[in-house]
Amino acid sequence: MPGIVVVGAQWGDEGKGKVVDLLTQQADIVARFQGGNNAGHTVMFEDKTFVVHLIPSGVFWENKIAVLGNGVVVDPAALLDEVAQLRKAGVRVEDNLKVSDAANVVMPYHKAFDQFREALRGPGKIGTTGRGIGPAYEDKMARRGVRFSDFNPRMEKPFRVRLEQILEEKNFLLRNHFRSEEKPFVLDEVYERFRSLYARVEPYLCDTPALLNDALDAGKTVLFEGAQGTGLDVDHGTYPYVTSSSTTAGGACTGCGIGPTHITKVIGIAKAYTTRVGEGPFPTELAGTAIGEFLQKRGQEIGATTGRVRRCGWFDAVLVRESVRLNGMTAMAVMKLDVLDSLETLKIAVGYKDEEGNTYDRIPHWMGSYPDRLTPVYEEMPGWNTTIRGISRYEDLPANTRAYLERISELCGVPLMLVSTGPRREETIMLEGMS
Repeated sequence: MPGIVVVGAQWGDEGKGKVVDLLTQQADIVARFQGGNNAGHTVMFEDKTFVVHLIPSGVFWENKIAVLGNGVVVDPAALLDEVAQLRKAGVRVEDNLKVSDAANVVMPYHKAFDQFREALRGPGKIGTTGRGIGPAYEDKMARRGVRFSDFNPRMEKPFRVRLEQILEEKNFLLRNHFRSEEKPFVLDEVYERFRSLYARVEPYLCDTPALLNDALDAGKTVLFEGAQGTGLDVDHGTYPYVTSSSTTAGGACTGCGIGPTHITKVIGIAKAYTTRVGEGPFPTELAGTAIGEFLQKRGQEIGATTGRVRRCGWFDAVLVRESVRLNGMTAMAVMKLDVLDSLETLKIAVGYKDEEGNTYDRIPHWMGSYPDRLTPVYEEMPGWNTTIRGISRYEDLPANTRAYLERISELCGVPLMLVSTGPRREETIMLEGMS
């Protein structure tokens, strides 16, 4: 009864979309367990390229169920737009998309407050996408969130009373905290708009924990898809420069309503180098260097959701080793290895050093607050100076490429499961299966 969790091992954008798409062949259901449309997973096969923000990456395989779990915060308009775009591209989701009726809804005040707060922070901004994800999670934890089930017509009277109270508070903050001259949120307008959106989303709504537990109990394989990366986990990431949800493997249990005994494998996804979008510490960053610019250009490091250029740096084994520990990873996939093809020398961060000369073999919890106090301790390895694009057998990789991969595996303490030698589905080396 395998439940396989796929998580990012760095700061997001590792290539989870490609891996989930590939592994869905061996699964019956793929379920997203956290985040919102602040994520962006790219899937490429044949001559097609797709970017999904909410819908799980496994949706491109026929007869597979795609689930948005209760731990996801959903902008219904964004979800419906994504469904329409997929349908236009010939991908049907009507029969296989399931959305938790307990998922919290991203409301218009969440988006407004997200953008207002970033503007107020000035130089101390977090670097959010402005899509209202953080404020939606904040309201969820404060027990003033709105779920899809609240818009059920049978709940209209009590829900309108509660929504009116919520909007009264939001309008007070709009006027007195943000000093905004924006139009206040009006109960009838907000309710009618989202009631209309609910009616269009309703065919997809169901009790997803029951669906997933029944499937696991019946011996089916469920693939749990995370968004962002372990370094952005709200508890274990580089706080406060983190997302608002649990991006680690444990989040699959709470975000989909399944018990931890159902998890049989945890696969971590890491790039062969490191990237980060937005603000926050990044010890191996190569800002303003020729190699950093090369990685950005060769790796096409532009956010699929934000369009922002990603910061780039050398592979950080400290970061990934911490991810292995936090997630209980059983296997790792290394992505974008071909981006390094023409580099003469490669570096791997094996530790950090602070201003006083103290060394660290793991990430100190204060790194998010004092991001400039640590410098990486590097180990150098020779590059391979030849293209590996599209190689599909491990033994066909150059010796230096295999040495680099094996050193990463050794430093991080986890075996390799998959190596990506190009962006397309077909450009992959599979070293082991999911069982």
